[in-house]
Amino acid sequence: MTAEQLAPSQHALPRLATVEKTAEVFADAGETPAAIRANIFKAEDRLNSRGEKIKGNGLAAAGAIIRRGRKVLIDINRYGAWLAGEAQ
Repeated sequence: MTAEQLAPSQHALPRLATVEKTAEVFADAGETPAAIRANIFKAEDRLNSRGEKIKGNGLAAAGAIIRRGRKVLIDINRYGAWLAGEAQ
């Protein structure tokens, strides 16, 4: 094997956490599990009862939400950047 094959990848693995653990990490910012779940619900564009489009909050576009079946995980770094208004 070459040194490049043994070296760790250039891409850092994301720090993933459940909604409850994310609330613990951002407790000083006032984030509760309920508030985080509300942010997840409002992350993408959706339609109201009249069929009008409601703009999402940008959390999904920031790439902070990872879904695996029923499991929802949060990328801590991306959620923090979104919370600070630094997400793209």
